[in-house]
Amino acid sequence: MNNSVSNTARLLGAGLRALLVLTLVTGVIYPLAATGVAQGLFNDKANGSEITSQGKVVGSSLIGQAYNLPLKEGQETPEPDLKWFQGRPQNGLGTNSVNTQYSIILSGATNRAGDNEELIQWVKDAKAAVVKDNSVPGYTVRPAQVPADAVTSSGSGLDPNISPQYADLQVHRVAEKNGLPVAEVQELVDDHTEGRTLGFMGEPRVNVLELNVALKDLVAKG
Repeated sequence: MNNSVSNTARLLGAGLRALLVLTLVTGVIYPLAATGVAQGLFNDKANGSEITSQGKVVGSSLIGQAYNLPLKEGQETPEPDLKWFQGRPQNGLGTNSVNTQYSIILSGATNRAGDNEELIQWVKDAKAAVVKDNSVPGYTVRPAQVPADAVTSSGSGLDPNISPQYADLQVHRVAEKNGLPVAEVQELVDDHTEGRTLGFMGEPRVNVLELNVALKDLVAKG
């Protein structure tokens, strides 16, 4: 009986020591080491790929934002603030009331087939809006100029980038709304156009948040 109790006590002691060691290694040492390496070698990515403006964090380079005017009384859908470059449509996603800086917080697509009547109408309406909003005196947008990313949401709905073609299409409108020379705004787009990753992966792209932060600085200088 005494030997049985003694053996049980030894097993419990060994199990407790193993638990403490594993807790220390996997719950303290490893997380601290991983955090240290991430902060030391990949500081920007580890902290969420933050973008700052005037010393304040305004978002992440990995998550798209909406640039809309405040809702008017009776409105359900906000109008785009046309002094800013606009990102891709954000159809099929929910909203949040906690962080109102972002109009979306959920990730997901519309889950509608290519022949879905509602989706087709969304695309038609979006194309018409892009043509109307970006046609300014001396520059008229033709429907054939509107790229696919201007009228369709991404698979996640959170795409932070647009194609250079869509950015170029918005240059004249942004220049007019902000009282800037077209050439300066076009140069801003060119400077923020990224090529394919490693020269062959993905497509050329423009990060909308980074571009709008640069636009804000350009307007402030003017």
